[in-house]
Amino acid sequence: MVVVGEALKIDIKALFLEKEDCDAGTVQQLRNGLAQGKGQFKALREAVEAMKSRLAASAPPQAKKWHLKLGIACYFLGRIKEAAEHLSHADTPLALFYLGKSLLSLEKYAEALQAFDRAEKAGYTASQVNLQRVAVYRRQGHLKQARALLGKLEDLSTHSGEYHFQLACLLLDEGDRSQAIRHFERAAELDPTHSGALFHLGYFNDLYGNDTDAISYYERAVAQLPAHLGALTNLGILYEDQGQYDKAVKIYQRILDVIPNEERARLFHKDAAASQTMYYDEEAAKTFDKFSQVLETPVTDFELSVRARNCLRKMNIRTLGDLTRVTEQQLLSSKNFGETSLQEIKEMMAAKGLRLGQALEEGAKYDNRFRPQTQLSEAEQAVLNKPVADLNLSVRARKCMNKLGITTLGELIQRTADELLEIKNFGHTSLNEVREKLAAHGLKLRGD
Repeated sequence: MVVVGEALKIDIKALFLEKEDCDAGTVQQLRNGLAQGKGQFKALREAVEAMKSRLAASAPPQAKKWHLKLGIACYFLGRIKEAAEHLSHADTPLALFYLGKSLLSLEKYAEALQAFDRAEKAGYTASQVNLQRVAVYRRQGHLKQARALLGKLEDLSTHSGEYHFQLACLLLDEGDRSQAIRHFERAAELDPTHSGALFHLGYFNDLYGNDTDAISYYERAVAQLPAHLGALTNLGILYEDQGQYDKAVKIYQRILDVIPNEERARLFHKDAAASQTMYYDEEAAKTFDKFSQVLETPVTDFELSVRARNCLRKMNIRTLGDLTRVTEQQLLSSKNFGETSLQEIKEMMAAKGLRLGQALEEGAKYDNRFRPQTQLSEAEQAVLNKPVADLNLSVRARKCMNKLGITTLGELIQRTADELLEIKNFGHTSLNEVREKLAAHGLKLRGD
């Protein structure tokens, strides 16, 4: 019995196992069925296993139909290599078009163009084929060729989400981000289920710190199949940032269901699962934050003698944190700084629960920025001044940099591995990524 007001649930198994033909209508029904959720993804996987059995027992003419059905089903499951293999044994316009899309995903661009050529000759809609050709040209780096072909398809701009998506991607490749975002938004307006447009809109909101909007776009993107791998990964990370570890675990599991050997997803899944039982000591965190603020207190806030104040200024000591990184002997070695000034400084530090040389003694535990200074060449200094954005870090690693206020490579290498790992949701996978990116610039984290 179906409750009034609810859509009748599409029987995905019957769609593939009982319906004779597989055409554009089948694909649309499949999309609609998968959008209903609640076991539909599992039903499609079970249908695939049943079709494999029927393919094995089929004669050549009938086998082509099963290859087509298996190819389409595998494509929407995200098993792109398997989809391409099955579709290569079918010869209908639909099979050739999705073969081209599969080969495009596999970065086999020349073969993808051949498949699209065959699809158009077999009767597949020319405009849809041309939009996919634009994608191939873009991915090959032939931006002028992509722009020229897209210019011939302007009539699609009034109603095609895919047209605006391809234009947005081209604008991104050409460096015009603001216009690209506008066309991604238009693509999503014309086609609210366009996973590519939704992913990019989620990504840019994520990049700009609009987590709520980013999650909304990512959730809409991953509701479509095949789900965008980047959307799944980024959504899982955002769920973790908000403490929704159960949702994060489910998202990472979706990746592993399709790509069991996806190492990053496996490690993220493990981290998220472990975080479900972790206890976060909020009071301890507040205490640490307050202590960090004390370290940032300027020495000019205290009533010091002229001699002591001048000495600190000459030594470029500006905060209490700076004083935890120098020893009594270093202060006494400064001209005109004697025992009286030393005692004055020590009393000031004691009043705040600090002492001279504290950070040195405790391995910079209380001030993460300490790093011995050495004379650098202009070239070395230029490398250290590079923005951390040049490392092209993943979303999770990038969020860690933002939380720590790290903007340059020089600031990053002042941190230890342990300091980075203390940041919520930053695990060993992200740590290894940072180390690899730094190594490419001849740099290491402090202590490595």
